[in-house]
Formats: sequence, structure tokens, C-alpha cells
Amino acid sequence: MKLFEVNGSTLSLALFIEVTNSKELLDSMQAATLEPEVAFLNASLIPDVFPLLAAAHKTLISKSRDSLTTRTLHSELVYNYSGSKHITESLKRCGISESSTYVLAARFNATSDEIEQKAIEKLVNGKEIDLEELGGRADQAQMQKHYKITSQELGISSLADAITCRIAARDAL
Repeated sequence: MKLFEVNGSTLSLALFIEVTNSKELLDSMQAATLEPEVAFLNASLIPDVFPLLAAAHKTLISKSRDSLTTRTLHSELVYNYSGSKHITESLKRCGISESSTYVLAARFNATSDEIEQKAIEKLVNGKEIDLEELGGRADQAQMQKHYKITSQELGISSLADAITCRIAARDAL
């Protein structure tokens, strides 16, 4: 698990492969019984941590303005990462599905007890790997299709930068 500082809050991230309990995690999230509350994202759509941090920043701004689009802070993170204005579509595409085996777990403001007791790691039946592996395991074709990134754009920008721009500009478009 790795911690990042975002807008005066912390965001804890853990990357998992070979996850076998995605269906149970999804059911718990949808029933709002997941403890602690965590955002689970489809890691194959995340080329780097930076676009996710941009989505986290946007999420915290929405919270500070009392203008969350979704029900929870963690579902708002998935929604903001998606780049789409359709909530259901966003959560389906960028969140986990029943068959997800490659998952990124994100938790805002995890307590020191949660971190010490590895609360997030205990929720996921899978193998935790280093966040540095995100880029190598990302599905570039799927990301280009989802975010409508052209090869010309990739000629002057990275995939992570193109996704970050779309996350940041979504509300303005």
C-alpha cells in the first residue's frame, strides 16, 4: 500500500493481481456494507497513478462543495476517473466487475490502524504487487477506445497525460 497526499487528505492505493473475490467485493460495495469503504477500480484502464490523483483531487473538491454526483466519496473517485458523465456507465467501465482479476484499491483518509492492520489487503483475495507495474499491465487499446484518444494525440503526449486532460476538462465540455 502506498500513500499519496491530495488536497490535505491522504489517498491509499494498493494494486492486486489474481483477485478471486471480485463478485463479493462488488456485491458489498453495491449494498454499502463494505468495511472499510474502498474504491475498487479496473486497473487495466490506469496507465499511471497521476490520472487517478487528478480524479481524487476533483473528488475532494466536489466533497468540499457538497456536490458529489454519486452516493459516496469512493464511488465519486471511480466516476471522476471514468471521464464520462453517465454514472452507471462510469462505474461499470472503470469499476470492478464480477470477473475482475486485476484491481486497484483506493481509500481516502485511511486511519493508521487500518494501514497497520492491512484492512484493505484483508478484503481482497489476491496478490498485492507494486504500483510501478501499472504502466506495463495497462490495456492501451482499451484506454484509447474508452477515452477516444487518437494516435496523433499520442504522438505529442503520453497516454496518462491524455487521460488526465480528459478527467480535468470533463465538466467544461
